[in-house]
Parts: sequence; structure tokens; C-alpha cells
Amino acid sequence: MIVYHYTSKRKMRRKWVKNWLARRDLFGHMPLLKQLNENEPNDLKNYLRMSKTDFDRLLDLLRPRITKVPQTSKDWKEVANGFKDRWQMINCGGCIDGKHIRICQPARSGALYYNYKNFYSIVLMAIVNHNYELIYVDVGKQGRISDGGVIQATTFYRRLQNETLNLPKPMDCEEDLNFVFNRDAAFSLEEHVLKPFPQKSLNYERRIYNYRLSRARNVVENAFGLIASRFRILQTSINVNPNDTNYIVLAICTLHNFLIKHNSCV
Repeated sequence: MIVYHYTSKRKMRRKWVKNWLARRDLFGHMPLLKQLNENEPNDLKNYLRMSKTDFDRLLDLLRPRITKVPQTSKDWKEVANGFKDRWQMINCGGCIDGKHIRICQPARSGALYYNYKNFYSIVLMAIVNHNYELIYVDVGKQGRISDGGVIQATTFYRRLQNETLNLPKPMDCEEDLNFVFNRDAAFSLEEHVLKPFPQKSLNYERRIYNYRLSRARNVVENAFGLIASRFRILQTSINVNPNDTNYIVLAICTLHNFLIKHNSCV
């Protein structure tokens, strides 16, 4: 009788799973690229399916079309001129608000995404210009976090606090006033942030102030209404994992701006 002996020569692996793969859900797309570039340059090429040089070249070509937040004092003044001409509000760089995007409860998430409106959501935080365009968006924070907490966790807010947004100085603004952003009463009052006076302490001047603030702030409410009306997926509970939901919402924001620029009606 012949007995066959099989020997298995299994190659010993140094790693079962690479660190960036195990933690990829913790990063957004651009932070992940930064991590790969700094720590795993070979994996970066495999991930992009091209060299970093080619990727940077393509990004430079697309940058003017995908950059939304104003970069210079002149850019902010153009936004402010739009608010002045259309909504009679001076020195305004945009209106800020958050929208809860309804989702199905992610597995093993507990109450992490459960919001005060009694449904599961992620938050779309946006800054909107006079023409209902979204000039800055942050999406993906859990619904249980308040709007004030969400805005404080954004890159925009950190740059606002660090004074690196290149906002116009008071001497370059109308009537030597601060350059500001318009928020509702849920947010705190700050040097570059306006909010309405409480209803219990209104006199004639404060009522006029609140009216002007509210009239300009309608742009962000109307923008949210437009995207919900046009993209009907926002009228349902999105049933994919939260990371994929973020990409869906970002795509919606991009398409919304494209359609606004081309005057396409709902």
C-alpha cells in the first residue's frame, strides 16, 4: 500500500489585516488618502489605481469646479454683496443650519443616531449663500448631537475660531461692522455669528432686526426644502450603512448646486 504524505507550505503573513483597512471606516476619503500617503505609499497607488502624481494632476484640473467655500476676502465680499442686493442684509457670509437625514438604525448602534425628533438620522450641516447654493457642507455626525455640537466639530468652525477663513476686516465692511454668519436661536452668539433676540425681550428695533435676520435665513430653509423635494430619497429612511449615506448626501448637494447654477426648476 502506498501512503501519500501531503505537506502544506503556508507562507507566514506579517499582517492579517493592514491597519488602514481595519480602520478605514473611521476616515473620510481625503483623510484616508493623507494617512496612506504618509504611512503606506504603495497601498496609496493601489487604492487610487494611479500614481499620486497623476491623482494630484487631476485634482488640480478639477479644483476650480469642486472648491465651494470662499478662499479670500474678495470671495467673501462677493457672497456678502449677494445678500445685500437680494435680501438687504449687509456683511453676511452665509446662513448656517442643520438638517437631519433620516436613516434606518445601523446595526449595533444603540441610540447613537437617535435624535430629538424621535427618529434615526445623520446631520447635514450647511452654509448657504443668497442664491440657495451650498457653499460649505459637513455630513455624517450622529443625529443625537445637537446642531450646536455638530457645527463646533466642523473644519469651518475651527477655522472661524482660529481666524483663518480670511474674512473681511471691519474696516473693509459696510459701516465698519463685523463680517458675520446668520444662525437661528439654537446657536450661540459670537463675534462673527448673529442670532435673533429672544421673543420675550423685543422692542421695535429688535423686531426689525429679527425680521431682517429671519428674511435672510430663509435661504438655508429653502435650500433644504429644494433638495428634499427634488431628491425623493430624502423623504424616506435611507437603508444603507452611514458611510455610504454620507456619499449619497454629498452627491445630492453637488447636484443641487449644479442645477441651481443652471436655473433648473424642480
